[in-house]
Amino acid sequence: MSLLGNILWLVFGGFLTGLGYILGGLVLCLTIVGIPFGLQSIRLGIATFAPFGKTVVPAEGGYGFLKILFDVLWILLFGWEIAIAHLIHAGILAITIIGIPFALQHLKLIPVALFPFGHELQ
Repeated sequence: MSLLGNILWLVFGGFLTGLGYILGGLVLCLTIVGIPFGLQSIRLGIATFAPFGKTVVPAEGGYGFLKILFDVLWILLFGWEIAIAHLIHAGILAITIIGIPFALQHLKLIPVALFPFGHELQ
């Protein structure tokens, strides 16, 4: 069932969402300071291509000072906007019965979009 969900997800917007994450990550990687954020954005883009059948888990290695600092910077610069975009998409998709599974996937991506250094989608 998750294979069918992932195929439909890609056809109806998941591909563009993942591609947006990856392109944004490549732009961030153009600067040395942006490389950690760009790599997380690319990782999010790859995870966004197939969210069905995956769960959000805490990142390996726990929370160090650097991860917390990067998460705070991410939230202030990019994360809140991405999380709001996922929330709006989830609200729009939840209007129809067919869109509810896709809305749930957008809701699942919100913690990863807010705290990419502290969460993973596995």
